[in-house]
Amino acid sequence: MGLVIGAGALVFVLLAVGSVFFGISVGRNAASTVPVPQSSSPTRATPASVVQPTAIPTCSLDSLASAPALIKLYGSVVETASGNSLYSNNDTTAQRPASVLKVLTAAAALSVLGPTYQITTSVDAGAVPGTVALVGQGDATLSSVAHNVYSGAPTLSSLASQTITQYYADPDNTGHPINHVVLDSTYWDPNDNWDTSVPRSEQTGGYLSESTALQVDGDRANPAVQRSPRSTDPVTAAGNAFVTALKAADPTITTVTLTKAAAENGATVLASVKSQPVSTLIKQMLAQSDNTLAEMLARIVSVKQNLGGTGGSIQQSTTAALGKYGLDTAGLTIEDGSGESDESLITPLFMSKFMSLVSTKALGLQDVAAGIPVVGKYTAKAGVIASAYTLSGYTTAADGTGESFTFFAEGPGITAAAQPALAALANAVYTCGKNITNN
Repeated sequence: MGLVIGAGALVFVLLAVGSVFFGISVGRNAASTVPVPQSSSPTRATPASVVQPTAIPTCSLDSLASAPALIKLYGSVVETASGNSLYSNNDTTAQRPASVLKVLTAAAALSVLGPTYQITTSVDAGAVPGTVALVGQGDATLSSVAHNVYSGAPTLSSLASQTITQYYADPDNTGHPINHVVLDSTYWDPNDNWDTSVPRSEQTGGYLSESTALQVDGDRANPAVQRSPRSTDPVTAAGNAFVTALKAADPTITTVTLTKAAAENGATVLASVKSQPVSTLIKQMLAQSDNTLAEMLARIVSVKQNLGGTGGSIQQSTTAALGKYGLDTAGLTIEDGSGESDESLITPLFMSKFMSLVSTKALGLQDVAAGIPVVGKYTAKAGVIASAYTLSGYTTAADGTGESFTFFAEGPGITAAAQPALAALANAVYTCGKNITNN
């Protein structure tokens, strides 16, 4: 240090010496008769506004982000008002969103179907007396019981009662009880009902049914329980449940056979029931994290966009539907509607920006916001699949800053211990507010 200081002093001395010599030279010139010009520099303008100092962010998420339970974190925090990124941790690397994807499925349904759209299930008259056709259009909430996981859902008893009344209104059917039901699940290809990237254990474990356009109670063994084993043939299960309802409405019905086929073109509609509006369905889907309902909505969105409702069309149909919201969807990979597939990939930054839109409840997204759970100081959708735990939401931070966030914890060996670690990050976003440092 002494050397540094000495060197500085030396420089000062040399400068001083130079100044002295310069002064001597000027002094000698001053003795001449040549006048020295006076300075005439203009007056410096006063700034219209004084630039205030900018505070340096000092609230770090690093220790929480490096928690071993998270394995590897991909994270983003965005300021809602400006859209500026406040925190980035691999935030442009697309990862598996798990059930966070349902937020995008809900938004796509609102974009294409609208909040008031209702899904119809109908019964058509058959070509001959004794035959009717049960026609599904994707309403997994149609229920065999009054009390089920979908509050306000249409019931088979109502559909059967209407059917019997209208069936016997035709004199040709007098003395011919219903003895044959055609099961029509051709609203999309009934054989295109399972994404092979999703393990079948999700079906037997009670998390997801096959995506058939005709089914009852989301194909649950127990309609009153959210997680309940699903069958390997939802269409036949729905047919059997409908026959039970028909027999309850008409005791003269005895034996009824079932056939899977398309209903007759131009057939008379005997009865119909409608689901709750889409605005209600997406709230149920998000609040309960209902995988089956998400898949059905994604398929219906595809049908309404003339893409056939196939599993392979969901990428195109969903991204096209999301175009309404003004964000660049080019980097999205959307394999399914529920997030059960590990082939769906979204960047944390995109998801945070989308959550910012949801938080403002603009562009009809208030119905999405209403379905996302409120957890303490923030609102967020959580997700979990094998090797991934996810959380995305928004908050008004302690300092009043509106912020959205997305945290994806990914990697082999991850456990449920990742959930409280993700919650700790979300709480830190609330606490830090705009003071988050990205160091």
